[in-house]
Amino acid sequence: MGATETIRTAVRDVVPPAGLTRALAVQAMVYAVGSGLFHAGSAVFFTRALGLSAAQVGLGLSIAAGVSLLGTVPLGGLTDRYGPQRVWVVGLVLNAALFATYPFVGGFAGFLAVVVALAAVDAAVGVARQVYSINALPPAERVTAMAYQRSSLNVGFGLGAVISGLVLAVDTIAAYRGMVWFISTVFLVTALFVRRLPRLPQVARPTEPMSRLAVLRDRPFMAVSVLSGLLTAHGVLYLTVLPLWILTHTDAPKTVIAGLVLLNTILIVLLQVRVSRGADTAAGAARASRRGGLLVALFCLVLPVSGVTRGALTVVVLVAAALLLILAELIESAGTWGLTATLPPADQRGAYVGALGLGVQVQYLIAPAGLTALGVSTGGWGWLPTAAIFVLVGLAIVPAVSWAERTPRLGAEVAEQPMTPVP
Repeated sequence: MGATETIRTAVRDVVPPAGLTRALAVQAMVYAVGSGLFHAGSAVFFTRALGLSAAQVGLGLSIAAGVSLLGTVPLGGLTDRYGPQRVWVVGLVLNAALFATYPFVGGFAGFLAVVVALAAVDAAVGVARQVYSINALPPAERVTAMAYQRSSLNVGFGLGAVISGLVLAVDTIAAYRGMVWFISTVFLVTALFVRRLPRLPQVARPTEPMSRLAVLRDRPFMAVSVLSGLLTAHGVLYLTVLPLWILTHTDAPKTVIAGLVLLNTILIVLLQVRVSRGADTAAGAARASRRGGLLVALFCLVLPVSGVTRGALTVVVLVAAALLLILAELIESAGTWGLTATLPPADQRGAYVGALGLGVQVQYLIAPAGLTALGVSTGGWGWLPTAAIFVLVGLAIVPAVSWAERTPRLGAEVAEQPMTPVP
């Protein structure tokens, strides 16, 4: 009986309940199939099918990241003006159209135009998706729904990676072109899913709408954005710094890297919903973010041990460090969703959600180079200051959230009203 109940609980933590939460999770999984396929095969597509050099690809993606950084807040404001579902659907259709043009790109200029346009569209779509999930669900269900979506995203990413493996095995120009056209089709199907989601009534706009960049003057909120964004560096640590450390400072076989990536995917699918409980208030989200930061710091202290161990013990230490970082990711992600769902005002949610994502974009700019330099290039001692940074950021986010809660949001005039979706 105990085992049966355990299985039922595990299933409930993976399979979302019927209704809007399940519909949102399904669209997330469908979308992630295309997204995961492209992430796994894009580097080869750019170099083999488009004939670009690695330097050109890197430069184009860096410029696109800069566009995403600059456009996150103003593009988020589109959601407030036109509604999240409309922006979401239009963005997905534009995504599909842009991907469909990839095989016809000629040279670096065409590639740059497409990746920059995709970066701008993705910034708007990301905000619209979050705002719709927040607006469509009661406060007590928002973080849980986002957790189910992330679990489903990882399932979709896994499926996309498998398909990418088949494309890479075929390794022909026709296969790579077919890959991006398949991705384009996936985004169109996702747009149809989103179009069929329940419609939401328009949130009342303030009598004097604030500038789309005015949110940047909300110092308490922007402090939370920066701190929360820095804590999301666990992704860079897991996918970039950890593999580099394994390759350059340990005697572990290279296959351990693939095993740890698989472990990450499985545990997120199985545990994300369960770990997210308690992060549905601003205070609970702040505490979750703090725990995530402290766990990242603990990872930074455990991982260097693998540089002095040998054989099977090295693998054990690496798995232990990876488990700490995965747990940090699970908890911190829930904290981020809780902050996203609770701090932005109802009538300016798009702009504020975009501003909260600004901290993540800043992290993307500094974390890959900074954390690699500290953790890998120093030979190991750099993990100590890295751990100290995450301790300080984790401890600072709780008072920062408290400060933001005490401070009225700029331009917020409309109290949040319960929304009844229209079928």
